[in-house]
Amino acid sequence: MSEEFKKLPTHIAVIMDGNGRWATARGLPRAEGHRVGTEAVRRLIKACVDFQIKYLTIYAFSTENWARPKEEVNGLMLLLESVVVNELESLDKEGVRIQHIGRLEALPGNLADKVRHAIEVTHNNEKLVLNIAWNYGGRDELVCAIKHMIQDGVKADDVNEQLVSSYLFTSDTPDPELLIRTSGEQRLSNFLIWQTAYSEWVITPVLWPDFSKEDLRQAIIEYGNRDRRFGKVSSSASK
Repeated sequence: MSEEFKKLPTHIAVIMDGNGRWATARGLPRAEGHRVGTEAVRRLIKACVDFQIKYLTIYAFSTENWARPKEEVNGLMLLLESVVVNELESLDKEGVRIQHIGRLEALPGNLADKVRHAIEVTHNNEKLVLNIAWNYGGRDELVCAIKHMIQDGVKADDVNEQLVSSYLFTSDTPDPELLIRTSGEQRLSNFLIWQTAYSEWVITPVLWPDFSKEDLRQAIIEYGNRDRRFGKVSSSASK
């Protein structure tokens, strides 16, 4: 771990907010904000590798985003395709393992196949696990988990937190210690509502396309200064 950090989170989750406002402020179409936002994603992934973060989950497209204008939704689909096709080789060389959380089956068939291919190609990489939350919703995730538990005949007395976690899309990923949201908004927006129960939040006014490695560094430093109590007494209270 870098000596500049007191504590380093194993898993960082990011709500990438502000693409549309970034574009509007510059008199550009919202689609341009999303395009530039993908460049910020590249910076974030590289920074996480540099800082030795093991897991990164990015909120790219929610189950509610389908209600946006058709042109914007189509543009976002093209961006996802561009990332999983054009960035696959470089991500693989960086040692990044791509995973998807959400309902992959709802994506257009050709695009879903390309995502599956990216997952297969990078399956053995270990430097950074990148969870792409695409067509993802926290409530939908819980509904899916409950349905699967019922289908598996799970008895009520056997249900506990560990079992529920094992049925989530993130079953093989530790809960995020740090949640970052850009653009200054202060809400969870149906993202990892189970997994972030005890995550430390860092809210930054920076719009997503402008989010930099230095912004990530400052968020990790702030996280390192937090006293994570998990409902217990502060560690300093007993000193």
